[in-house]
Amino acid sequence: METLLLEIGTEEIPAGYIEPALNAISSMLLQKMTDARINHGSARFFATPRRLAVEVQKVAAKQKLLISEVVGPPEKVAFNEKGQPTVAAKKFAEKVGVSVNALTIKDTNKGRYLCAKVTERGLPTLTLLKNILPKVILSTPFPKTMKWAELDIQFARPIHSILSLLGEKIIPFTIGDIKSGRYTCGHYFMNNTKLKISSPEDYIKTLRSAKVLVDLQARKKSLEKEIDKAAKKVGGKILPDDELVEIVKNLVEYPVATVGKFDKKFLEVPSEILITAMREHQKYFAVIDNKGNLMPCFIAVNNTRTKDMNLVSTGHEWVLRARLADAQFFYKSDLEYSSKDRVEKLKGVLFQAKLGSMHEKIVRLQKIGGFLSDKVETGSDLKKHVTRAAWLCKADLVSHVVVEFPKLQGIMGRVYASVTNEPVAVAKAIEEHYRPIYSGGELPGTRAGAILAIADKIDNICGFFSVGLTPTGASDPYALRRQGIGLIQIMLDKNFSFSLKEIIEKSLNLYGVKGAGKIREIAGPVNTFIQSRMTHLLAEQGFSKDVIQAVVSVSADNVPDVWNRAKALQNLKTAPDFEPLAVAFKRVVNIIKKVKGFKAKPIKENLFEHDSEDALYSAYQAVKDNVSINLKKGDPGQALHEIATLRGPVDAFFDGVLVMAKETNIRNNRLSLLKHIADLFETIADFSKIST
Repeated sequence: METLLLEIGTEEIPAGYIEPALNAISSMLLQKMTDARINHGSARFFATPRRLAVEVQKVAAKQKLLISEVVGPPEKVAFNEKGQPTVAAKKFAEKVGVSVNALTIKDTNKGRYLCAKVTERGLPTLTLLKNILPKVILSTPFPKTMKWAELDIQFARPIHSILSLLGEKIIPFTIGDIKSGRYTCGHYFMNNTKLKISSPEDYIKTLRSAKVLVDLQARKKSLEKEIDKAAKKVGGKILPDDELVEIVKNLVEYPVATVGKFDKKFLEVPSEILITAMREHQKYFAVIDNKGNLMPCFIAVNNTRTKDMNLVSTGHEWVLRARLADAQFFYKSDLEYSSKDRVEKLKGVLFQAKLGSMHEKIVRLQKIGGFLSDKVETGSDLKKHVTRAAWLCKADLVSHVVVEFPKLQGIMGRVYASVTNEPVAVAKAIEEHYRPIYSGGELPGTRAGAILAIADKIDNICGFFSVGLTPTGASDPYALRRQGIGLIQIMLDKNFSFSLKEIIEKSLNLYGVKGAGKIREIAGPVNTFIQSRMTHLLAEQGFSKDVIQAVVSVSADNVPDVWNRAKALQNLKTAPDFEPLAVAFKRVVNIIKKVKGFKAKPIKENLFEHDSEDALYSAYQAVKDNVSINLKKGDPGQALHEIATLRGPVDAFFDGVLVMAKETNIRNNRLSLLKHIADLFETIADFSKIST
């Protein structure tokens, strides 16, 4: 067993390209090796901005033997009357490369046929990799690729070298005008020499000696240590930013941190603006004191250690000063405009070509927000805060700061609302209405923010569905899936139990969708879309598929109720006697389903012919009120416990009577009794969907 090492040396690759490319290269390589019957171990990858590398351990020296069975002509064609092989048999043996004596007869569905076992010898792995590796390299996906010189190949950036080893042997191949070999290069500035790699085991150590930390995790740890040490020099600490660490990690080969300072006058600008200016344009880390306040310092990560790092810091300070001056100017310019001015400008900002302007959107958000506020609470300032926040929530989109730094939308809305003395609840709601910004992101903290976030998301979903811009399996350009999940998560978090159907219809009405038929035509797919998001979330949280289907198929209109019923049913499934209970209830449901169009009628006790009918009806009457009370209290678990007591009477009923009696009145009375019971437990779940 040997170790395979492949390194592609290039000009600097964009940081965001690196890890997706590494994942693609390693998965393609392992798959092609598997397809080629080359046994191998696990893969790990390495990278810097100037190289992509993958290592595969425990690679077999040869392909696995392949023994296959080949079926030839029928026996009656292969042998004559004397049992001697015919020309057909000899030709078949010659074709598969075995002697006639090695052929056997096999019984098949079509009769007896000649058969041969063929052994395909394994080729050396080195020979196979000559063809596999160039295909893997040139199949690497990138958002954008480029061509260079007069070569007919494409990659993210021009390729300068290829290191390709299997153990100590070179895997020879050529891409463009580059021949593979055993050489790589050191750090571009600190050790720009050609490095010979004798075996894959020497790779990391040799590059480290040449000032290249090729192991991504090792480089990340070194970077974190560097920036932490630099921040401590000025009595501060790094503002946590895991995403920026990941980005910067892929911008350098050897991280060297330096401290820079900026004029304290810039601290009059909101810290969010300063942090974003440092982060987005320069990839600098912000520094905070022990109280979490921004300090007039920053940490820059360099790719080179120079003799005079103070000179490097000065250069960074000059660059940042211009950035912060711009940010300060934008902020002060924005303060010259009133909230009313910015809202008015939204009339000229397009929400979507078929859906009108942002100004029209905020008018809808006010109405949806007010509608939802009335559902949540009356007699307080909640509705007033929600409708005011709805009016202002998109105004920052026309501010100079957000045009320059789009990631600050919502945040700057909160800042400008605070500056103009809007209530705290309004300012917070403006910022929170975009949440969650990403999958698993922070949810709105206030009720006003949560209501406005739901209003915004339902407006987006209904709007895009109404004009046919729905997500497909391949794309979701308007992030409607994320918004659907966010909507559900917010309703769960805040225990909002208002009807999804109602808010969907309200939103469609505000888009001018008229007529019950047209509303149903659009609302149906929207409901199905949101329900599919519920199913996805429930599965992620560990609920079994049958529980999810049983609960959601009954009703998915009240989000917290769906989760409560799912938890109750999942808990009931763990009970030792659940299976016979489920079997009994499924039998009830299935009998009703077989009688198409049956509608229950009032139970007539005078038609009972057996004690089991009386017993079941009495048990039903004793249980139904308790079930209703527990459901109103939001306790489906206790309601299920009450329903479970019907199992004995149900079993006795099926043992005691024939439901489908010949006499019509008796049959319909028994079906009505079962229908009442089915309706009782179907307020929680459809037991016919439970696996038993």
